[in-house]
Amino acid sequence: MPWFVWLLAAAALGAAEFLTLTLVLGLLAGAALVAAVVAGLGVGLLGQLVALAVASVAGLVIVRPVALRHMAQQPLTREGSDALIGKRAEVTQEVTATHGLIKLSGEEWSARAFDESLVIPVGALVDVMEIEGATAVVYPRELLP
Repeated sequence: MPWFVWLLAAAALGAAEFLTLTLVLGLLAGAALVAAVVAGLGVGLLGQLVALAVASVAGLVIVRPVALRHMAQQPLTREGSDALIGKRAEVTQEVTATHGLIKLSGEEWSARAFDESLVIPVGALVDVMEIEGATAVVYPRELLP
């Protein structure tokens, strides 16, 4: 029953991966599963060790770098208020350094000017530079006279 020993090794490595999150132990757990399948097919110990080695090297050399690169990428979509940054809005009540209202994505938001010296009139189009709590910090799309 060498396949059962490989399954136990895979389970132990998988549990250790769950605790460490290094991707190394998880790939070794996968290699142990490959060795368990090879053992289940009746291949001898040397064949099992070769299968373990090949699967381990393949996982560590091919799969791990791809997985790490994928995990390092920023998400393609932003959620919540972060998704509003960069959007265009229309001023519905004059926006100053301290207060104002804009229509943003069909909703009315409190707003303040990004540049504290600006007063943005009603009807002007603005870009949302950031969101601070429930207030959009905006800058006019066209500089005002």
